[in-house]
Amino acid sequence: MATQEMAKTRRGFSFLKIAITLQTLTVFLQAVSAGLLLTSSYGETLHSVGARVMYGASMLYVLAAVLAWKPGGGSPRPVRHASGFLVLASVQVVLGIAHVPAVHVPLGVLIFGLSVLALARR
Repeated sequence: MATQEMAKTRRGFSFLKIAITLQTLTVFLQAVSAGLLLTSSYGETLHSVGARVMYGASMLYVLAAVLAWKPGGGSPRPVRHASGFLVLASVQVVLGIAHVPAVHVPLGVLIFGLSVLALARR
């Protein structure tokens, strides 16, 4: 019975690690597409599509954190972290749509740094 509990926890944490990795990767790709936004004609489209993918990755991170916590019996801390990332991603999207690069760019750097930190902790 204890082995089954540990297997569920490991699966939950591996799904959580995959979700954090995906989020970190999509945030990094957003930085790349932001550079392309300044230098090419297709950069705006790529950055716009990437924003949707990054937001979806943030939602997946929340789902993975909840699944690792509730059925797996893990700590609720990843749920708070994932929810914080979703809030930051929401603010980031609003700032991007409003064309406020003075806050949008530093917030993106902060999100990337926090995402890398969360990935390193897993």
